Amino acid sequence: MKRVHRAIAIRKPRWLILVLVTFAIGVASGLGGMALALLLRLVQHIAYGHGLHTIVGRVSFLQEVTAASDLRRFLALCWCGAVAGIGWWLLYRFGTPLVSIRQAVQKGGRMPFWATLTHAILQIVTVGLGSPLGREVAPRELGAALATRLCARANLTPECTRIMIACGAGAGLAAVYNVPLGGTLFTLEVLLGTFSLPASAAALATCVIATLVAQLGLGNGLQYSVPPLAISPSIIIWSLVVGPVIGAAAYLFVRVTEAARACAPRDWHLAVWCALVFPIVGLLAIPFPQLLGNGKGLAQAGFDNEVGLALAATLLLFRVIVLAASLRAGAEGGLLTPGLSIGALLGIILGSFWNHVWPTQSLADFAIVGGAAFLASSMTMPLTAIVLTVELTGIGQGFLIPLSLAVAGSVSIFHLCRAYADQLMRAPAAIRDHERTPEPLSAGD
Repeated sequence: MKRVHRAIAIRKPRWLILVLVTFAIGVASGLGGMALALLLRLVQHIAYGHGLHTIVGRVSFLQEVTAASDLRRFLALCWCGAVAGIGWWLLYRFGTPLVSIRQAVQKGGRMPFWATLTHAILQIVTVGLGSPLGREVAPRELGAALATRLCARANLTPECTRIMIACGAGAGLAAVYNVPLGGTLFTLEVLLGTFSLPASAAALATCVIATLVAQLGLGNGLQYSVPPLAISPSIIIWSLVVGPVIGAAAYLFVRVTEAARACAPRDWHLAVWCALVFPIVGLLAIPFPQLLGNGKGLAQAGFDNEVGLALAATLLLFRVIVLAASLRAGAEGGLLTPGLSIGALLGIILGSFWNHVWPTQSLADFAIVGGAAFLASSMTMPLTAIVLTVELTGIGQGFLIPLSLAVAGSVSIFHLCRAYADQLMRAPAAIRDHERTPEPLSAGD
């Protein structure tokens, strides 16, 4: 009987510690995400803005960039290249080696706090100055780094630490985009790969707390405003047809970005590459200001039916080029919002042709479905992409049907392309191994 009471006395403090750590990670991730989002708005205002109202988000980044002069856009990208090149070179040269979120979650690596914080701030500053990469990695890294520190202070087990680091990353994403369910699914589907009850409870709690905390400074609005969407047989059939096409395009996009990242320098060449690439992006932004930033304004323009076929095709080409060039130069950032904008452009292009066959839909419908399908494949997160699209845009439940059909077709073809490519890559290696293996001697020899 005494042993039972002793065991209960030991368990209660441990559960209490887990609850306190979960709450602390949610609050810390929310504050960190809010601070990074406000820093982003401040940098954008300094680089392109004309009034203090831009800091609180009443004017979009694309409106600021469009209103800025051509010279101001070019100079902002020159500064972006200098900050990116010098900043990341100094971090890699003198800072503690970085540990990615995936390494911390899967292999138990410990994320260095100050180096990770510097890495996150560099991403936010460069995106604010006009880098075409996404801002979502920075709050995820900061949330994971804060969770690493809190778990170490609480002396949690390695398994609990692994779960809580993933929860901190998901909570950072939920905070900056106001997507508690999307952040929860991202934690479970992408980072942990499990929907177990303990992980689900911790992920949901941290993401909801972080979102509520971030709303104190960022508000409770949607990231995108969309017109009323009408479900129809046309959009359903279109979603079935174009889902595989978008999946194949997403596979090519992933291969390009992976190759660009693999070639990115980490020494002094990084500063040289950034000093060359970003001014060129600034020159392209003179006729096409939509190329600057993480792509949120570009996607919003697509949802507002402000992008036609010719402009969508042009922006799609240049958008992929500047993204790959930025990654090749060594700049860091996410691909979530850029992927959504690229998918929206691809949906507009394919939908414009579809309207000649079955002219019943607005381009906004095609943009939203295309963005979700491309995001699901390029980030390998079908469930998260659907929920994120709903939370980011506030679309109705009825539109989940074409959304889900397009995501299913896109993800299926994406995995088929990856499996086929892996098989082709293994075939030459198997042939070389076979040629190197000597033939066994026969008895007559």
